[in-house]
Amino acid sequence: MSLRFDFQGRTVLVTGAAQGIGAEICARFLQAGADVRGSDLDAAALARSAEVIAGRLGKGDGPGSFQARVVDVTDPDALEGWVAGARAETGRLDVLVHSAGGVGGQVGGPVDEVSLEDWDALLATNLTGAFLAARAVAPTMRDAGYGRVVVISSGAGLRVSLTGLHAYAAAKSGQLGLVRQLAHELGPSGITVNAVAPGFVRSNPSTERQWKSYGPQGQDALVRGIAVRRLGEPADIAHAVLFLASPEAGWITGKTLEVDGGR
Repeated sequence: MSLRFDFQGRTVLVTGAAQGIGAEICARFLQAGADVRGSDLDAAALARSAEVIAGRLGKGDGPGSFQARVVDVTDPDALEGWVAGARAETGRLDVLVHSAGGVGGQVGGPVDEVSLEDWDALLATNLTGAFLAARAVAPTMRDAGYGRVVVISSGAGLRVSLTGLHAYAAAKSGQLGLVRQLAHELGPSGITVNAVAPGFVRSNPSTERQWKSYGPQGQDALVRGIAVRRLGEPADIAHAVLFLASPEAGWITGKTLEVDGGR
């Protein structure tokens, strides 16, 4: 049985929409009737994602709509232009989901071998991108007296990261601090700000490489360490996001919802 939420008449912005969790979040909001605007830096993957989403939803015959645009979330002008375009087209901004980020193809290694360039790259997409996206939507949501912001963080923000990446762990921890601070600032304006911290989900090329690197024994150990004895699916994360983005979650803010099968 699927969770059912009604987002008809709502405008939802999703960064990192090209694959995996971000693409699934877009699809679920569309199924719930929202007008969804997805963005990603990977133009080819974003185009493929848009085709898949359209196919799942009967080629746009539902109550919602979907548009995809190539946007670099570390570029303030590009990000603000995307947000302004969505507002102009739909007349409102109700939900922001910052799903952009990840490990950017990096692999873990000793701290003394980590370049400043690699460090900055992961902080930029995961943490600075979340800040810039929230900054871009805040004025419209504040004026409307309503808004929902959901940041896709990670269990790496709460404990030692399975990736071994110092910058990824730092960025994901930083996201949680940003969420708490924004929640207190924007709460009086009817805006909630929360995070979802997924467990291990095989959702993109980076997580597939990570999964294969564990080998059969490591894979078995990881699954046995999860209470429900299975890896997560993108839909598991999307369901949590839709709940936090719904009007029913209006008294939940500044929180991090762990969706990890019970690690």
